[in-house]
Amino acid sequence: MTAARISDCTGALVAGGRATRLGGRPKGLLLVGGEPIAARSLRLFGDLFEGGALVVANDPAPYAPLGAPVVPDLVAGKGAPGGVHAALSAARTQWVFTAGCDMPFVSAPGIALLAARRAGVEAVLVRWRGRLEPLHALWSRACLPLLSRLLAEGDPSLQHLARSVHSAVVEEPEWRTIDPDGRAFANANTPEDLVRLGLVLPS
Repeated sequence: MTAARISDCTGALVAGGRATRLGGRPKGLLLVGGEPIAARSLRLFGDLFEGGALVVANDPAPYAPLGAPVVPDLVAGKGAPGGVHAALSAARTQWVFTAGCDMPFVSAPGIALLAARRAGVEAVLVRWRGRLEPLHALWSRACLPLLSRLLAEGDPSLQHLARSVHSAVVEEPEWRTIDPDGRAFANANTPEDLVRLGLVLPS
């Protein structure tokens, strides 16, 4: 069954970071089921979002062959908050769903659950094991002025941003009904993570 399209939303794959513990290889090109994580995620975004998909990456070369627009950080050296800022700035829709390029198990049911909570808020996130998951989240462009100011002032966290705007939070018991082990939030940072998640370095 094909998932319903989500209106007024763009999917953004945040591909920052140097992956130094993985030899500097772009983490979005790690293979899951024989396919790059980024290719899988971008296909999912294209299927789900009326606004399509984009990639935030300062080096476009690894991701350009995947066919989605690649945009750089507008504020350098700010990590994930800078990536979300770039995505919100580049998107032509009111909403952006963000995910890390090294999250292999982002799913349509999880995204649909977040999308159903957008009414009257500026962000939708999951609280998993007591912690908000702000990189696997929906952000409204209404967050952009505050995020721009916070980036100009220092090095804010996305959790701080989420607490500073009107956010809807999906609590862990509800999230477990569609993702019992929180696999959507799993990401790859170390060789051990590759083994645990069943990922393979590209040849």
